[in-house]
Amino acid sequence: MRVLGVIVEYNPFHNGHLYHLTKAKELTNPDYVVAVMSGSFCQRGEPAIIDKFSRAEIALLNGIDVVLELPFIYAVQDAGGFARGAVWSLHNTGVVTDIVFGSESADLNFLQTIAAVMVKQPDPFPSLIREELKKGHSFPNARKYALMKYFEITKVMEPKEVLKIEKSNDILGIEYIRSIMLLNSPIKPLVVRRVGAEDRDERFQGKFSSATAIRRCISSGEWDKISKALPASSLRVISRELNEGRGPVFLQHMETMILSKLRLMDRSQLQRLHGFDEGLDKRFVDCAVKVTNLEDFFSCVKSKRFTLSKIRRLCLYALFDVTSEFVERSNSLGPQYLRVLGFSSRGRELLSKMKRVSRVPIISLCSLYRKVLEQAMKKPERFQLDPQLFEQQLLYDIKATSLHALLFPKTSERIGDRDFKIPPIITT
Repeated sequence: MRVLGVIVEYNPFHNGHLYHLTKAKELTNPDYVVAVMSGSFCQRGEPAIIDKFSRAEIALLNGIDVVLELPFIYAVQDAGGFARGAVWSLHNTGVVTDIVFGSESADLNFLQTIAAVMVKQPDPFPSLIREELKKGHSFPNARKYALMKYFEITKVMEPKEVLKIEKSNDILGIEYIRSIMLLNSPIKPLVVRRVGAEDRDERFQGKFSSATAIRRCISSGEWDKISKALPASSLRVISRELNEGRGPVFLQHMETMILSKLRLMDRSQLQRLHGFDEGLDKRFVDCAVKVTNLEDFFSCVKSKRFTLSKIRRLCLYALFDVTSEFVERSNSLGPQYLRVLGFSSRGRELLSKMKRVSRVPIISLCSLYRKVLEQAMKKPERFQLDPQLFEQQLLYDIKATSLHALLFPKTSERIGDRDFKIPPIITT
């Protein structure tokens, strides 16, 4: 049995995603397709434009068989943490045989060579990174320059080749491969060349526009453009959600929420949270009292060393009280469950197989999670769980969904605990 795994955000699902999925299926000819998808918040530190249940529905309508939620604690980390949680989730299914990801370079050998250096940390690579960080570079840039110097010394490849990893999908691709290596997983990585606009291109580029550009069009109500960039089923579900007042949701809707929380915190409180090092605690406290809106706050904190995406993620860590200890335990022990957001009729067959071989328990109904945990703890020979971490990871997912609902335009739709009220989405 061949099972294709894809790692997605689908924020929202557009023609580029459909192209990737189609090509991935052609490449692997799978019996089933599993997607692990960000839930209520995404990797750049932003809320998803519509909720995770509707995005799962769109995925199922476009050929995914099972949609699993990437736990919040991984969905809002940097590329390394995001990839580790996502690959670990697919590995934990016990059935996924291949991961196919989009890549600007589409050069798998190149990506694997870079990933191997990052995993093995051969001399003098670690010291080269430290040197570049001392120069004030952000970590991604410090790593890039260190890799160039490493290959200049070792002659393993042309140093200028490293410049290919400036694109976001290649960076993620390296992290996916690295995670597979670290887990010693039998999953095989494969690539599909990314088509259309670059990931962060805000300009509308027609049929293959970026998710960033599409979200901007949704914000401004340019439906003639949106309809050209989305598959019909995606357009239909998004239109329904917006008509019923459950979107669109944007980061600026969290402005008062975030600034209020930051103004209530002091440096000692921020220092216990993940990522608040290198003086960022002071920058956050100082800037929070100086500004009156999020854009000015980001401009106040941002520097060559701190990317905008990192600052946005740190805002979420402050809002949700994401401690360094919680992140470190999650990255060390991995996802403690597989949460099913939806499945097709074919996916039902695959779920039956997964329940027999998965490395962690599967949660289909959130209301039964305690029973799922209790049953799993009776099988220590199969499940090596940390019950406290299991509950902590899941409760963050639940809180994130409840908070996301508060951002809906229609007040009557802002009810909390939606995870306990909405069952898995099932399509035929």
